[in-house]
Amino acid sequence: MDRHDLLTILEAGLEAADGRRCVREFLLDRRPQGPLTLIAVGKASTAMTLGAVDVLGAALDGGYVVTPLGHGDEALSAMPRFRTVPSSHPVPDQRSLEAGDGLLSFVSAMAPGTRVLVLISGGASSLVESLPAGLDAGDLSRVNQFLLGSGLDIFGVNGVRRRLSMLKDGRLAAALRGHPVLALYLSDVEGDDPAWIGSGLLSRAKSALPSGLPDWLVTLIDSGPPPGLPTPPVESHVVGNLARALDGCEDRARRLGFPVTRHDEWLRGPVAGAADRIVSEMDDGRAGIHLWGGETTMILPAAPGRGGRNQHLALCCATAIQGRDDLAVLCCATDGVDGNSEDAGGLVDGQSIRRGRDGGADPADCLRRADSGTFLEAAGDLIFTGPTSTNVNDVVIGLKAVSG
Repeated sequence: MDRHDLLTILEAGLEAADGRRCVREFLLDRRPQGPLTLIAVGKASTAMTLGAVDVLGAALDGGYVVTPLGHGDEALSAMPRFRTVPSSHPVPDQRSLEAGDGLLSFVSAMAPGTRVLVLISGGASSLVESLPAGLDAGDLSRVNQFLLGSGLDIFGVNGVRRRLSMLKDGRLAAALRGHPVLALYLSDVEGDDPAWIGSGLLSRAKSALPSGLPDWLVTLIDSGPPPGLPTPPVESHVVGNLARALDGCEDRARRLGFPVTRHDEWLRGPVAGAADRIVSEMDDGRAGIHLWGGETTMILPAAPGRGGRNQHLALCCATAIQGRDDLAVLCCATDGVDGNSEDAGGLVDGQSIRRGRDGGADPADCLRRADSGTFLEAAGDLIFTGPTSTNVNDVVIGLKAVSG
C-alpha cells in the first residue's frame, strides 16, 4: 500500500481549488469593466488578489487585503497600490479590530461610484471585526475561544459572531452602498451560501441563535447591535468550493489508475462518529480510493493539546483500523492549518497506533486531552502543507487495498 499516492491525490485537490486559479478563471470568462478598487479578506486573500491582478492588471487601481499572519506574499507586498494587513486567526484580537476599522475607513474614503471587487474566503470572520460600543478585544477573544471549543457547527458559530459585529450580517455591504460591487467567494460552508461565508459581510441571513449558550454570552448578545439593515444588491459568485477540490482529487486518483468512490453526504457532527462512518463505508465499499469532505465538530477540554479536528479524526480512524493492512486514511484541512497547530492533518494506517506507542505516546490519553498532534508526530503521520492558497473545508481520502 503506497501512502504517497494519497498525498499526490490531496495535492491535486488543493491545486484545483487554489484561490488564484479560481479567481483568474472566473475573471477571464467574465471580465468586469474597470477601473475597480479591490477588497480581499480571508485565508486565501493574497492568492485571490493575485488571480485578479493576473487578469485585470492596471484596471485595479488600489486595494485593501487582510490576510492571516504569515500568509502574505512578496509579489503582492511589492505592489504599492495594495495595502496588505496581517491579522489574527483563528482567535480574533486587537489586530482584527484594527483591520476591521481600517477596512471601514478605506471604504468611506472611496470616491462616489467607485466599482468594487470584493474577494472573500473562509477565515474572514476572525480577520476583520468592528465592535459596537461597550465591547472590546477581551470580549471578542472570550467569545471566540468559547465558540471554537463549543462543539457548534459553523452555522452556530457564525450565527453568534454576526450578532456581535458592526461588519458582519451585511453591514459591510451597507457601508458600500452606492458602489457597484462584484463579490467572488471561496466557500468553506455547506451549501455555499455567501450569507454564511465569513459570517455574511455582504449579505444577511435569517437564523436563530444556538440553544444552551452561557448566560454571559447571552448578555453580550443582548447588548449587541440591532439587526442589520436591508443590504443593497451585490453580484455574488462562488468560484471555488469543496466540490471543486474533490473533483481534483477524483481526477488525479483515476489518472493514477484507482477506482474512485465519492461519498457525497457531507461529513459533519462529532469527530468520533465521523471516523466510524469513514471506516464503515470503506469496509462496505469497493477497493480503491474513497473521498469525503465536510467539517466535523469537537468539544475541547479546558486546556487542549496540539492539533485540531483533522488530526483528531485521523487518530480516531487509526484507532479503528489498528492492526489492519488493507486501509489507510488521510484527513486534511484544505487551508493547511488544523486547529492550534501548523500541521494540516494526518495520514494513518493500520500500523499508526503501534508506531505512536513505540514513540512514547498513548492514543487514548491524546484523544482525551485533544492532543492528537502529539501522537501523530510520534507515529510519523502528520501532514504539513504550509499555507495552501485555498480554504474549502476538510478533505478525507481513504485507500482500500485492491486484493490480489
